Amino acid sequence: MDKPLALKMAPKSLDEVLGQKHLIGKDKILTNLVHNKKIFSMILYGSPGIGKTSIANAIAQEMGLRYRFLNATINTKKDIDIVIEEAKMYDGIILIMDEIHRLNKDKQDVLLPQLESGLITLIGMTTSNPYHSINPAIRSRCQLFELHALEEKDIIEGLQRAIKSPYLEGIQIDDKSIKLIAKLSGNDLRFAYNLLEIAYYSTDDKVVNEEKIRRINSKPVFFSDKDGDGHYDVLSGLQKSIRGSDVDAALHYAARLVAEEDLDSLFRRLSVIAYEDIGLANPAIGPRLDAAIRACERVGLPEGRIPIGEIIVEMALSPKSNTSHVAFDLALQDIEEGNVGRVPEHIRTDAVGYKYPHDFPGAFVVQQYLPDKLKNKKYYSPKDIGYEKTFKDIYERLEKIKRNS
Repeated sequence: MDKPLALKMAPKSLDEVLGQKHLIGKDKILTNLVHNKKIFSMILYGSPGIGKTSIANAIAQEMGLRYRFLNATINTKKDIDIVIEEAKMYDGIILIMDEIHRLNKDKQDVLLPQLESGLITLIGMTTSNPYHSINPAIRSRCQLFELHALEEKDIIEGLQRAIKSPYLEGIQIDDKSIKLIAKLSGNDLRFAYNLLEIAYYSTDDKVVNEEKIRRINSKPVFFSDKDGDGHYDVLSGLQKSIRGSDVDAALHYAARLVAEEDLDSLFRRLSVIAYEDIGLANPAIGPRLDAAIRACERVGLPEGRIPIGEIIVEMALSPKSNTSHVAFDLALQDIEEGNVGRVPEHIRTDAVGYKYPHDFPGAFVVQQYLPDKLKNKKYYSPKDIGYEKTFKDIYERLEKIKRNS
């Protein structure tokens, strides 16, 4: 079976790897390790299509060492045993393992002693954050290297190499079409190669142009990784953009979730933002968000983007306050530290001596509500912003009455 173009274009050496200039090049760590013929167990992590497998293969080939490729999800404990036996025969081996974050305990127990002894040198690869997803026992025996997202110029360089290669003989393609493929790839080089190859073989004249490319794929690819860090990075970007009142960035991250049709995650995070970041500065934002969510659910996509877009603009440009949840966290902290005390007698069930506020002017009367050991405790510190100005005025007026009573 003919290999895909992406595999045919795989680098044979680190010098052929695109991007990753922080790790590869003159006086950079991976290049120096290979030149010094000394390699250590490592984990390469980052989004798909940015060169993790290419770097691992290039290192193994340049080092001139025997290596084997396994996948932590597919390959079994027996497969690892076979690699270990081979390592004993040849006094060492490089094990390149994809999806390293999915390595279960049985496989880890077999592999760990061999990493410890140096019989096996592991090059693990994952799209997940290894600090969160990889067993500490494995992680502590490996150096961690984060790969950065490729830039459009890197994708274009890779495409130009493929066009000049013998694998796409006679291809005719202009610069605009190359740039379109790069844009549609979402900085995933593997995807860019695949799109170029499909466009090439779907023609009868070997001419690849923008029209043919768009017939194959018209939507850009982006890394969201719904079960991993990429997904949460988008949600984090959304929340921090709204918190920072950057309406354009907020719309961008929300649009990524809408494009993926992940409305559940979008709605949940917006609901958190409404109360965590906007809060009392604009208390109406919660009900308004609920109304926008209901409208979106009622009409569905693509029309549902209209109420969602509107509420995101309002949330980003709304005054912000986190005082209520900060105050509540301080109260919870007291509970966790045991600062509770008994409920004052006059406000217990069937209490005697309780003053009913509605019987007093302004429905307010000074009396103690907190336990004795916390009676002067202050959790809430209002901001002089948005609607919370009103609450601040009320709070300060009541505090003044308490002090004067």
